[in-house]
Amino acid sequence: MRDFSGQIDFLKQHSTYAQRWLNARPDWEDWLKQKGAQTIDIDGILELLSPCQAAILAKGQDEAQFMADLRLARQRLMLWVAFRDLNGMASLQEVTHALSHFAQEALALSISYIREDLQQRFGLPWSTVTDQEMPLMVVGMGKLGGLELNLSSDIDLIFLYEHEGETKGAPKSLSYHEWFTRMGKRLIRLLAEHDANGFVFRVDMRLRPNGDSGPLVCSLDMLEEYLLVQGREWERYAWIKGRLIAPLPSSPAYKHCEKELDQLIRPFVYRRHLDYGVIASIRELHAQIQHEAEKRSSNHHGRSKDIKLGRGGIREIEFLAQMFQLMRGGTDPRFRIRPTLEVLELIKQQGILPAQDIESLQNAYVFLRRLEHRIQIWEDQQTHYLPEDDAARNRLGMSMDNLEHAPEQSVFISELERHQTAVAQLFGKAFSLDDSARLDNASLPAGWEPDSKIFPESAERWSGWESSPKQKQLPDKSRLIFNNLICKAADILQADCLTSSNVDTTLLRFFDLLEAIARRSAYLSILSEYPQALVNVLALLRDSQWGAEYLTRHPHLLDYLLNSRTEKALIEDPEQYWHEVKKTL
Repeated sequence: MRDFSGQIDFLKQHSTYAQRWLNARPDWEDWLKQKGAQTIDIDGILELLSPCQAAILAKGQDEAQFMADLRLARQRLMLWVAFRDLNGMASLQEVTHALSHFAQEALALSISYIREDLQQRFGLPWSTVTDQEMPLMVVGMGKLGGLELNLSSDIDLIFLYEHEGETKGAPKSLSYHEWFTRMGKRLIRLLAEHDANGFVFRVDMRLRPNGDSGPLVCSLDMLEEYLLVQGREWERYAWIKGRLIAPLPSSPAYKHCEKELDQLIRPFVYRRHLDYGVIASIRELHAQIQHEAEKRSSNHHGRSKDIKLGRGGIREIEFLAQMFQLMRGGTDPRFRIRPTLEVLELIKQQGILPAQDIESLQNAYVFLRRLEHRIQIWEDQQTHYLPEDDAARNRLGMSMDNLEHAPEQSVFISELERHQTAVAQLFGKAFSLDDSARLDNASLPAGWEPDSKIFPESAERWSGWESSPKQKQLPDKSRLIFNNLICKAADILQADCLTSSNVDTTLLRFFDLLEAIARRSAYLSILSEYPQALVNVLALLRDSQWGAEYLTRHPHLLDYLLNSRTEKALIEDPEQYWHEVKKTL
């Protein structure tokens, strides 16, 4: 292992950002010598921010000095994190937690600083619910919400307050909306404005209701109305990571604010049933993001692989984790967690995907996040592009393996491509279906009906269904899926009629099931998106009258029919399988 001098040299070799600051502040090398070997925890972060805390307690400190203290604390943290990360002393979790907790504490101190001034001039907002001061509620989205910030990350924020009113306690009052808007604007300036000491965090507010065209701050009622009326599918994914970061958990107001926010957000993000409708939505969103990433890359000379948004990148791993969260989080609270690695571990523990696949995703995620940090710390820039020139790639290979001399570039690139290929293949298995097997859900040919020689009762049932009020009340998309599922089921059963004498009964049972779930598009999506699920359902309906009736009454059990172990059990002994399900339930 290198001595301290060698560790400093390695830091400078792999970060021009660190070079500049250590050359400008030679005394910081002595500080790093004292702190570098220590794990970065909340006590170390609060020590860095102690000048800001002292300024708030003393009151009346010049804002420029407060901003300088914040920025210098940030630069020292970045050097501390980079020193430990590049020299192989810090885990990925230590790095991301340190940056995320620093952001949270810096934001809380900035709010306290601004509050003092606003209170003197305009008084304070007061909650009629708690009969206490009403705080600005700041929701950290994205990587900040998941405690996953990277080394040169912006922070995605949403500003909220509890309800409307007028401030009290000063000669002049403001509406709560105006008071919190003023606080929000100043907060962004304290964190994001560049001065001689740099900046604290770039702030992105585009995830708020209506994005850049919406108000900077929203009451909870405004947010609820927006989500009910205008909330889009991609916003469900975004809010998975949403976490209340101000007020701090130590504040008396925190529990009340967290409860109010959770009651509003949870039903928007998580459906009360297994939600397989998210699969197509995530597939479409991913295609849009990847197209934009490829377009940006092709329009800029010197850019190559986008390790975040490109094929086999970080975003594909996040999408895989979020897919299972959105599908299952409504029925299983364990999936309502934020960090990607924790979600992947839960998926592995539940046996939803093979352990080997999950471990490949976990290893790729750690590799790509470590690479992301090394790309960004070079110039303290928020970039995810692998450089094209050989010297830069050699440098990255050295920093990834903590080597004194550059390895063969092909070794580093091969490892990167191995991880990206594994991620892309697993993502493809989850989201890209064989077009020959997947239902296209186009309108059926005019006059189609089940073959009355094979399905006499089902053909009669179909004739009545075509003109029934139930069918006319369904949304167009659900009606198309319903009809195509009957057609596909008839094809499967017709091919099976040589080995089964009750195909007509099976199709009638399938009619019963579809009518029971027709108004729940998510359940129709399971059978439409996953042809094997349809095969498994038909096998159950054919072989077990009790299982057919039970599934029709409890369609959430469709989830079990996507499980490979379930498929095996259904084939070997369907009656015994459903006996075990009944006993378990």
